[in-house]
Amino acid sequence: MTQQSIAASDRLDGAVLKVAGVVVLGAIMSILDVTVVSVALPTFQREFDATYAEVAWTMTAYTLALATVIPLSGWAADRFGTKRLYMIALVLFTLGSGLCATADTIGQLIGYRVLQGLGGGMLMPLGMTIMTRAAGPHRIGRLMAVLGIPMLLGPIGGPILGGWLIDTASWHWIFLINLPIGAVGLVYAALALPKDAPEPSESFDFLGMLMLSPGLALFLYGISTLPETGTVTDAEVWAPMLLGGALVIGFVRYSFKPRHPLLDLRLFANRNLTVATVTLFVFIIAFMGAGLLFPSYFLQIHGESTLTAGLLMAPQGIGAMVTMPIAGMLADRVPVGRTVPFALALIAVGFFAFTQVDANTSYWLLCGSLFVMGLGMGGTMMPVMTSALKTLQSHDVARGSTLVNIIQQIGGSVGAALMSVILTNELNGSRPIPGATDPSGNPVTEAGLAIAVQQQPELLRQFPVDPSLIGRGLDFAASSFATTFWVGFVLVLATFIPAAFLPRRREPSHLLDDQQERAVVPVALH
Repeated sequence: MTQQSIAASDRLDGAVLKVAGVVVLGAIMSILDVTVVSVALPTFQREFDATYAEVAWTMTAYTLALATVIPLSGWAADRFGTKRLYMIALVLFTLGSGLCATADTIGQLIGYRVLQGLGGGMLMPLGMTIMTRAAGPHRIGRLMAVLGIPMLLGPIGGPILGGWLIDTASWHWIFLINLPIGAVGLVYAALALPKDAPEPSESFDFLGMLMLSPGLALFLYGISTLPETGTVTDAEVWAPMLLGGALVIGFVRYSFKPRHPLLDLRLFANRNLTVATVTLFVFIIAFMGAGLLFPSYFLQIHGESTLTAGLLMAPQGIGAMVTMPIAGMLADRVPVGRTVPFALALIAVGFFAFTQVDANTSYWLLCGSLFVMGLGMGGTMMPVMTSALKTLQSHDVARGSTLVNIIQQIGGSVGAALMSVILTNELNGSRPIPGATDPSGNPVTEAGLAIAVQQQPELLRQFPVDPSLIGRGLDFAASSFATTFWVGFVLVLATFIPAAFLPRRREPSHLLDDQQERAVVPVALH
């Protein structure tokens, strides 16, 4: 075969690009939804008269649903067909979005987010499968470049879009905006996706599902309840964690027996997959957990609008946009063990600035730090994911990426819970105001009042207080954020330990060893 014919076969033709359009549209909906909601948390606190720990469940419930449905998506795609299942996922996500906009209580909103997460959890894995079947494994590099678009747009566009919708309309519109997009996506999918030809090749591991999915959900529920209780000794925390952990351990012991387990843990025999997964797990606990608090700092300490907070987060996405294409290209030429530590160093440098925040920290410093962190993030995620998958046989990649995806979701939940617990406990240490209680009868602290005044200045007209009390409360609240960011910073430093074991020599990729074009499901960040 000539070089010209090889190059021609590597190009993504019109038919593949049409399919890519469907997948990118669904991925943008799913990823934007996470970043849009992140800037709305303080609004939910105010609208539903809820604590930060309670509204954080709007993020956690979505993640729980993702973790529950991801193990099923690979088998279901083979059993029912990818087109049919992808359209069902779009319907669930769009329906969940519409219901979220009708929520009258924080409990209803959390419940509807579960429905949304069941659809969103299938959109990315199924989209990757559809794309890879259309493009073929020999075009996996170009495919990843196309699918990187929503990963770049999410961190930039989500906070800005969410802030603008909340400021100009209402919080309901961060969910209503998905209705027309979902409708267009359904029509587009019906017209552009190839007709299903389901060929069930494996029996479904029902016993594995009965252990793994409920086990993950219970374990993550226990972790996510920590911010509300503030202690692991509370029965609402340890009981589901213990039961969920027992089910997961039972699945681990059982999973080596069936020929086709729901989650193939045998793949951890591959050193590169194991090292990359551990690196990704520690990194996500640190970066994603603390990342949820960045918008809250701008909103609660500086009193910015949601739109401004979203705009202030944009440098991080821009930084990732600069380095992600370069890192993806280098990952095929330079061993990731030689590049990822430099990217992690950029993240650590940028992160350190947030450990020094106070009530008056310069925006130039913070935005510059976010940009540097974005540069590091773009140089970390893609190479580590590539390292996890590239040395697997092509028929193992779908199972390997499912494995990494599950670990990733657990890391995100652990990180969010850990950072929320630390921040909540720090804020609760603020001095209570004598005689002042909230509608639930709990004492009002100086930090709590200062944050409320920053978000609703009219409160000062209703309840005049000494300005020095507000200043003292803001200083304490800013110090609480700084302490929480210190934990994230230490965890970023801890990521250097597993990263030191990433491959430092070029190793052959086995993705092309199997000439049959099987479904490949690259890792998708939610």
